[in-house]
Amino acid sequence: MIACLRPLSALCLAGLLAACSSSPSSSLGELPRTPQASIEQLLQQASQAEPEEASLLRLSAADLAYQQKDIGRSARILEQIPMDGLKPAQQIFASTLGAELAMARNQPKSALKALSHPSLEHLAELPVDQQVRTQLVRARALEAEGQTLAAARERVFIAPLLSGEAASNNHEAIWALVSSLPLDQLQGGADSDLAGWLELARLTKTSSTLDQQQAAIDNWRAQNPDHPAAKQLPQPLTKLKELAGQPLTKIALLLPQEGQLATVSRALRDGFLAAHYQAKQSGQPQPTIEIYDSSKLTSIDDFYRKAQADGVQLVVGPLEKPLVKQLSNREQLPITTLALNYSDSGQESPAQLFQFGLAAEDEAREVARRAWADGMRSAVALVPKGEWGDRVLRAFQQSWQAEGGQLIAAEHVDQPVQLAQQIADLFQLRESEGRAKKLQGTLGVPVAAQPARRQDIDFIFLAATPQQAQQIKPTLAFQYAGDVPVYATSHLYSASNDPAQYQDLDGIRFCETPWLLNGNDPLRRQVGSQWPQAEGSLGRLYAMGADAYNLAPRLEQLKALPDSQVEGLSGRLSLNPAQRIERELPWAEFRGGQVQPLKDSDS
Repeated sequence: MIACLRPLSALCLAGLLAACSSSPSSSLGELPRTPQASIEQLLQQASQAEPEEASLLRLSAADLAYQQKDIGRSARILEQIPMDGLKPAQQIFASTLGAELAMARNQPKSALKALSHPSLEHLAELPVDQQVRTQLVRARALEAEGQTLAAARERVFIAPLLSGEAASNNHEAIWALVSSLPLDQLQGGADSDLAGWLELARLTKTSSTLDQQQAAIDNWRAQNPDHPAAKQLPQPLTKLKELAGQPLTKIALLLPQEGQLATVSRALRDGFLAAHYQAKQSGQPQPTIEIYDSSKLTSIDDFYRKAQADGVQLVVGPLEKPLVKQLSNREQLPITTLALNYSDSGQESPAQLFQFGLAAEDEAREVARRAWADGMRSAVALVPKGEWGDRVLRAFQQSWQAEGGQLIAAEHVDQPVQLAQQIADLFQLRESEGRAKKLQGTLGVPVAAQPARRQDIDFIFLAATPQQAQQIKPTLAFQYAGDVPVYATSHLYSASNDPAQYQDLDGIRFCETPWLLNGNDPLRRQVGSQWPQAEGSLGRLYAMGADAYNLAPRLEQLKALPDSQVEGLSGRLSLNPAQRIERELPWAEFRGGQVQPLKDSDS
């Protein structure tokens, strides 16, 4: 082979090119393919070849470097190849490789740009393996860019061209894409296969219980027997079918009946049991509930041993954060558990542990989502001083910047006497006053100037108690910022029936649980008639308890269908990859001392 790397004979070069290329058609040109040669050999031969042959060799070398995961070298070789000098088939090959290199560097925009080359019009005329390679990288780039439906469409289109493991992986990827789409995008489609996928995803999202879901899937398969998903159900749906055959018959409710958390615990327990009794009225079989007192626990292991002996299949609780942290530190748990609090963020938990609570971080993320949807782009924040305020601010900042928004400044509210100064600092009012004084000194005459706030702030993110909020809104007006929209978490809403408490909050938008915004919900009315305190701020805990009951049989369902949601009374509930329940909340606005719900379509 060394001899062949010296001045090449015509026969040696011709043999190498035959090994490196295929010919889809004379007009489109030859396609490179990985040869039986090293990158160095290909590049040396390219340096001695005619331009067209040299480009073909360099394309093979760049592709070989990519296959060997030498991304930098592959990109450097590809840059040396003039696209204008290539035949259409080679331009498609180079564009595809360029897109793959961009994806390896997490640059989906660059990948899609590479795949917009005019030569791609001829892709359908190339061999199947090249079509598949190009369309797969396009599907990955579209998905990474958030164009989920387009990515699914691309994968559905290439599915008939695949076989074996590639076909199976693509099949599961299609389901992962369509099942992550919101309901309003699960509508029909010109392609019958895509329409079938979308309809199957819609049915799984809109079926409340596992039994209803299975009936809907079975019905869909009967109506679409030739659809790829009917012939082979995606793995998550296969798992759901197995779950449907294992009904939940006994739940342990593990809550403290004494101590500091007793009031919170009672609200959670009563909401949980109210949802249980409401479900029993439907006539469907319901699990039995066994209540355990966590305030009397001597050992969490003893509890699990007793629960197993009692036939418990699922534990709901504990509520106490130290116990939840203790469970998070385990490698595994003997019984699947839905904790009613959260361990430290970032802490890895056992596969059997799910976590649910009224996390303020959920509401901070909700503010970021809504404000961005409303067209806001720059924000300042007012949060309480302390660890809670830090957590809320951090969650808002991360979500807001992930949306593309800018957080210009933040203040931590503590003493009311400092509030006016803090708001003035946020809006740079003192700088405005300073400019006026400087101008007066220059002119030597009094200058009538009203302080002017900075104009690059679209809204204020507010996390505050009712008392703090009642001081903040008037202070904003006093500091010439009364016209700046305020988006708040639910913590400023006391849920009292006294309009006088809300007069100073006029115009503030805030997210809140469906329980407190929808007084007509049947369970809310029933619970409120028995426990009037459930109609006030404690109602959030009753809602959480009711949702815990409704989540109990659906945890594995949410795990199998990661982007599915449950319409709850504490919010729209979903499961994140850390197996924590996240909430999306509806919105309301204070108007004339009244709380007016806002339509989600406004967002």
